[in-house]
Amino acid sequence: MKSMARIAGSGSSARKSVFTPNEVAELLMVSPITVRQWAQKGLIEAQTTAGGHRRFTLEAVRRFADERNIDLGDALGRDGATLLVVDDDQQLNSFLKALFQTQVDGLTVHTAFDGFQAGRMVQAHQPDVVLLDVMMPGMDGVAVCNNIKDDPQTAHTRVIGMTGFHSPELESRMLRAGAQLLLKKPFSNDEVIEACGFESAVTA
Repeated sequence: MKSMARIAGSGSSARKSVFTPNEVAELLMVSPITVRQWAQKGLIEAQTTAGGHRRFTLEAVRRFADERNIDLGDALGRDGATLLVVDDDQQLNSFLKALFQTQVDGLTVHTAFDGFQAGRMVQAHQPDVVLLDVMMPGMDGVAVCNNIKDDPQTAHTRVIGMTGFHSPELESRMLRAGAQLLLKKPFSNDEVIEACGFESAVTA
């Protein structure tokens, strides 16, 4: 069984956990009447408020969608966080993406291959964590980290630097820019997952 994605010190706001019939109808792209009929037949679990109004929990909506192979994408703001992997080494970038997707449940992983693309992806996706190579052509990781931390909308983002050319001076620059830490390449799977604030999948 995989663990749920958890972010240490994340600034993400709490996600919605209870929905009205109209909200469920919008998510499932049906009419509110259809949702009420499903609830009456017991096809989707509903709770009733003191005032007699139906409410649907996040888990009930997910379960209904999963049982019918309805892809909700990110519409429910799934519990998982969002990670952006930034490295110009495409092989390592792809490996890290696959690693996190298989080891951290509910995690959305985006990738970028240079500092300029990273900046655009940060603005577009507002990731909870950025795993950032320091040595890249063009805009390096220190500059990218500075830009992330200087923007009030992304200042909460956890930035983890990584480099194959570690030095105390480079580590100091990354930490001054706002990174949590600087990983030395090569690192273990568990090391990078833990550094990003996630829990590895646990076999039941």
